[in-house]
Amino acid sequence: MASFRQKFLKLLYPLIMRLSKSGSRGKVLENKQAKSPSLSFHQLESQLNTGKDLPFETLKGKQVLLVNTASNCGYTNQYAELQQLSEKFAGQLVVLGFPANDFREQEQDDDHTIQEFCQVNFGVSFPLMKKSVVVENGDQHPVYRWLTDARLNGWNQQAPEWNFAKYLISEDGRLTHYFGPAVSPLSDAVTKHLKTN
Repeated sequence: MASFRQKFLKLLYPLIMRLSKSGSRGKVLENKQAKSPSLSFHQLESQLNTGKDLPFETLKGKQVLLVNTASNCGYTNQYAELQQLSEKFAGQLVVLGFPANDFREQEQDDDHTIQEFCQVNFGVSFPLMKKSVVVENGDQHPVYRWLTDARLNGWNQQAPEWNFAKYLISEDGRLTHYFGPAVSPLSDAVTKHLKTN
């Protein structure tokens, strides 16, 4: 199921993470003043890759980690880490993957192929959304418009710099953190902000 390129990138993943950690892709931003959004995250919705609607009001009371993903990226191995995170914090955290082809044509597959690739190669069981645009342009997904517009989310303007940028939402619907692509989902930088029972 994985192409030669995907297998090669998987081998390079530890090196890619080490080399990119100190640059802007290792950035962590925090809503230190606990600013509230003008539009609640829980008023938004998205569509699962099956075509079924996912109203975010159903996620109230849980933290949510939103990640723009791609199948042919040096960071693609983070699918495995996101799955581990999802399992470790099951019941408290919902991971949502947003496949996108916004960076150098690294996600050209259709929704069904993406789902199959993620399940076969990484055991992904967390929800994947329909393939969408996460960068700022006329087709940008409304959820990513909210994540990257301070007038809506209360403080953050940081758009995804590359695939596997992460946004953490609190149980009450506030955007609390942005983690760059080179920040591992399993790193202390992320996990120290996750609540456990």
